[in-house]
Amino acid sequence: MISVCIATYNGARTIHTQLSSIIEQLSEDDEIIISDDHSDDETLRIIESFQNPSIKVVNGPGKKSPIPNFENALQHAKGEYIFLADQDDRWEKGKVKTVMKALSEGFDCVVSDCFVTDEQFNVTAPSFFQEVGLREGFWYNLLVHNYYLGCCMAFNRKVLEKALPFPPHIPMHDIWIGNVAAAFFKVKFLHAPLISFRRHHNNTSCTASPSPYTLREKVLFRLNILCPLFRRALSFR
Repeated sequence: MISVCIATYNGARTIHTQLSSIIEQLSEDDEIIISDDHSDDETLRIIESFQNPSIKVVNGPGKKSPIPNFENALQHAKGEYIFLADQDDRWEKGKVKTVMKALSEGFDCVVSDCFVTDEQFNVTAPSFFQEVGLREGFWYNLLVHNYYLGCCMAFNRKVLEKALPFPPHIPMHDIWIGNVAAAFFKVKFLHAPLISFRRHHNNTSCTASPSPYTLREKVLFRLNILCPLFRRALSFR
């Protein structure tokens, strides 16, 4: 069973396209968990218009942050395999099949490449990995540059159980999950663009645009990942 977890907030302009691209790749046994953080636009009405029993909407925490909103969605996921999805992207055909193949080959977390596009899905970069200069390796990803783009991630339940609950002060949910997967399990970077990643001024991802953070803030972010990882290694939550 696959659980697709989406955190929504005022995503009326984009959520229909994203959900349509996801639903056509899932079976009747799979589920889409949407944690909606009290949207005040037409987001919920559009979601309801699908009338799809696989879609399950849960009330978000109301903290206006994607981190607790995604955590809330993940806490409701029942699947053995979990895919993260943002409300404003579009999955390419064959994404689920390709990722599931890698997960079935012994990898616990898969991070795919993606097309970088503008708001109209015009491709501005054919490869996110090439654009950012992907370098694999736990310590490089932790200390130098993060390549764990959540909208491109899928993982098994072992990773989910190790990652939950989220520790306080993590810089972003996907950075935490990716580093948990790399520290304790096997991660695979797939050099195939499996989604269209829409880049615009409302992106919440730390990797969506050049970092606005100071050196001090970057150091604190890494400590806020490394220290909880050490505690998880000792089985202290």
